[in-house]
Amino acid sequence: MRTRGLPAVLLILTTLTTLASLAGCAQSVDPIERLGKKAAARVRPHGPAGQDAYRRWGLTAPLPPAPRRPARSLAGSPGAALPPVVDQVPTADRVVFLTYDDGAERDPRFVDMVRELRLPVSMFLTDSVVGPGYAHFARLRSVGANIQNHTLDHPALRGLPYAGQRAEICGQQDKLRARFGLRPRLFRPPYGIYDTTTRRAAADCGIAAIVLWRASMGSTDLTYSHGPHRLHPGDVIAVAPDESTGPGLRERTTRLLRRVQEQGLTVGRLEDYV
Repeated sequence: MRTRGLPAVLLILTTLTTLASLAGCAQSVDPIERLGKKAAARVRPHGPAGQDAYRRWGLTAPLPPAPRRPARSLAGSPGAALPPVVDQVPTADRVVFLTYDDGAERDPRFVDMVRELRLPVSMFLTDSVVGPGYAHFARLRSVGANIQNHTLDHPALRGLPYAGQRAEICGQQDKLRARFGLRPRLFRPPYGIYDTTTRRAAADCGIAAIVLWRASMGSTDLTYSHGPHRLHPGDVIAVAPDESTGPGLRERTTRLLRRVQEQGLTVGRLEDYV
């Protein structure tokens, strides 16, 4: 019986078996790779709605991106003892700024709107109005919203003694720091009413600027504080608080964004400019 050729035969059989096994593995991996490619193709760089997000929120065109390097100019003199009062930022960038007061409206879908449209909104919160709703604003912050100060209890500050104004502003600074780990740089006095004492108290609480507005978005359209009825680069816009008989927060924001687009502007991040 001849056995000299047996090792060679075994080697050939082993090689063929290995190649067959590898071929089988390749066939089993290929569908997974194809699924992975399909899944990757479905992932778009700008959130779940991708480039079509604007249609989901009632816009006819996407918002142009704000400049990556803002041309900013903070009102007031550097090193000034009192924080400047800002309703418009002098800038060559064609941006306006969206701000929301109080924190009464807590629509979960508004979080989706901010995330999908990448809206750089600023939320000026009042502790007594927000109440147990801080978790909602934590979600908003996680998708890019900025949290700022609007006092503890929403009083008209003008004429109040320094101690009372300081307690309202610093007290909310402490609340927001406890909730979010931050001390806001910006402050909006309730009703837009303030005096020199307000500015002193704000400075002592670490506020860099007092923010008012040039236009306000109500239930139907923009209301302009002064000047021609048109938005200008650098304008701060206040979205009016909840109106029980009017459209909701998302609809008012959509109407505002349409006005912004019609006038050849886009939305910038207020905190990048002030």
